[in-house]
Amino acid sequence: MKTVHIAGALLAVTTLVVSCSKQNGDSDMTAENTDSSLKAQLDARKTAFGTKASDSVKKTYAEGIQAVVDSGVVQHAKQVGDKAPDFELTNASGETVKLSDVLKDGPVVLTWYRGGWCPYCNLALRAMQKELPNFEAAGATLIALTPEVPDQSMSTAEKDELEFEVLSDLNNTVAQEYGIVYTLTDGVATIYEDKFELSAYNGNDLNQLPLAATYVINEDGIITYAFLDADYRNRAEPSDITAALQK
Repeated sequence: MKTVHIAGALLAVTTLVVSCSKQNGDSDMTAENTDSSLKAQLDARKTAFGTKASDSVKKTYAEGIQAVVDSGVVQHAKQVGDKAPDFELTNASGETVKLSDVLKDGPVVLTWYRGGWCPYCNLALRAMQKELPNFEAAGATLIALTPEVPDQSMSTAEKDELEFEVLSDLNNTVAQEYGIVYTLTDGVATIYEDKFELSAYNGNDLNQLPLAATYVINEDGIITYAFLDADYRNRAEPSDITAALQK
């Protein structure tokens, strides 16, 4: 099966997520080499985690990833050639964003991130922001979705600094339509709740998250590129997305 490989960033969110990462013991993330490929940065993050995490935590996380593999969510998700489900969500400024409307202006890069508490997501968001000019040069619009509730702590000025749309997909409603939602194992759910209160971030206690998926959707609403991986630590390389758009 062809590898299918998908989250938006804003200067304000960068500040926010760095703060969240420090709260969760990930302050060393700011020292990552932001000039290297996203994969190199993610690999460095994995290595750093492996040196400081306990064996029990690493075992719990590994079991969680294997559970996602076993669930078959990657195979059942929307794939290249499928029609992308339309959706309508509200952005950080309270405005309605509808996928089909955005597609009238060109292709869309649609990406999910798990939340500002996730250091791998933070790295991916920054990399997407850096690549944004190339997306735009190809005529594409970048939209990021997250299951987090809208961040009420962001000021109006901060919301206006968004470089691209970051939409709250509450209860993973849209992610469900794309078939990319999975339920955390009890072990991972417990760690996430104890570490940063996932239920508060998502506004529910469902213990569900989306794959860190990325799609390119053409003007006809057809998926032409997809990144899907059971391991949340792996993300679409932004330059690969640009290459897909240029095709």
